[in-house]
Amino acid sequence: MVFNLKSFFTLSLTVIPSILAKSLPEKVYGVNIGSWLVLEPWMLPKEWASMGGEMCDDCTKCIMSERALTKAYPDTADELFQAHWDSWFTAADVAALQDAGINTVRIPLGYWLVEALVDRSSGETFPRNGLKALKRGLRDLKKAGMAVVLDHHAPPGGQAAYQTFAGQCLTDDQVAFYTDYNYARALTWTAVMTALTHLDPDFSDVVAIEAVNEPIMDSSKTPGYGDFQKHFVLTIRAVEAVLGIGLSPFAERSSDTFLSALEIQTQSNSSDVAVTAALSASVDILGDLTSVVTELLGVAWWGSNRQPLTTAFMDMSWQWNSPANPADAAIGPALYDNHLYYGYGVATSEDPEAYLTHNCNLDRVERDLLVNNTPLVFGGTLSLKWGLMTSFNATDDFLLKWADSQKLQYGKGRGWFYWNFKTEPAVARQWSYLEGVARGYLTKDPAQFHDPDVCKPYINTTASSS
Repeated sequence: MVFNLKSFFTLSLTVIPSILAKSLPEKVYGVNIGSWLVLEPWMLPKEWASMGGEMCDDCTKCIMSERALTKAYPDTADELFQAHWDSWFTAADVAALQDAGINTVRIPLGYWLVEALVDRSSGETFPRNGLKALKRGLRDLKKAGMAVVLDHHAPPGGQAAYQTFAGQCLTDDQVAFYTDYNYARALTWTAVMTALTHLDPDFSDVVAIEAVNEPIMDSSKTPGYGDFQKHFVLTIRAVEAVLGIGLSPFAERSSDTFLSALEIQTQSNSSDVAVTAALSASVDILGDLTSVVTELLGVAWWGSNRQPLTTAFMDMSWQWNSPANPADAAIGPALYDNHLYYGYGVATSEDPEAYLTHNCNLDRVERDLLVNNTPLVFGGTLSLKWGLMTSFNATDDFLLKWADSQKLQYGKGRGWFYWNFKTEPAVARQWSYLEGVARGYLTKDPAQFHDPDVCKPYINTTASSS
């Protein structure tokens, strides 16, 4: 089997009608499993303090990220994080989400989940053993029948400044993701996670991998990001080609084991050095992971019954200044992630009427359609991440309307993801899905509304859509 890049993968994923995408539910009702495997201290300040962390206005000045805490407590950090992973997201949480009608989750992950990618000699310090924690959580989600999106939330080098979601708090000049070195590490991570998704039974409900969460919004400051998106897709499709996914049923196996087949693939002629390098680097890493994932050494890996993963990106509107269009990278099933922060100046003014007027006239779904950020052939969709946050003190009555309004708007596509499944009580009222359900702002059945006509008084009134 020869590695033939985009034209080959495009053909193989379109001409074989029996090979369908691993699919999201017909209508997605999802939540983010935030602060589990990528910890953001503001969501759980009490636990963070108990771990030895700190809170400060400038997160670069104190112990306010996973990297900083691991550096501060090198002898105990792994145990501290293991205790957090075991308690923050549990089988009981999965049961509560299932009871609340949630059918899909998005799990933020750091590049350090693939421990071989961490350059400890240069000062990179992150907790270890996260892959085992992820596998435990995936088993719990599998029992509940929930679809899973794996999100590369914190890629190597850090993609944004002053953001704890990057796993490390960086100044503007320290952000280093947008370099050949760190793009290469991110592609290797992608190859490893793709292989695990298709080979490890614990990953069997994973339907998508997201390239990177919230890159810098000014595209002039993200050189090479458009090419990275293309290489991200090609890397996933190359691993899948080794597995016989998306190929003609008459394609031949190149080896009896996946690892040896992957090694053969990397030795094939290829015009894409970045993808070949990622495949090559992943061979040794996957070999080292066989103590965790025994299936990597097995022979039951080839088969046309497997389905290609959906590739996910932040949508084109996330960036400005002539950004690359992620739709140009898509080969096969894809979805696009649209993040909307009403608590940070989206509406024309900071009051309840302005919020409802703006949201009820929102046209983000329609505008993304214009730039192809919602492929239809393989059931791709536009997903919006949202919450009940506001920049003013919201009343309970307003939050009922605010929840209905947003669900109506974001349900125009295949569905939505709420910002987080839970937080500590200090911020839970407007950030935690389970708290929103408990307080009655969010309906127990996510498909229902308190008032399905909530937007009627506001449609086509003066609003600045964005």
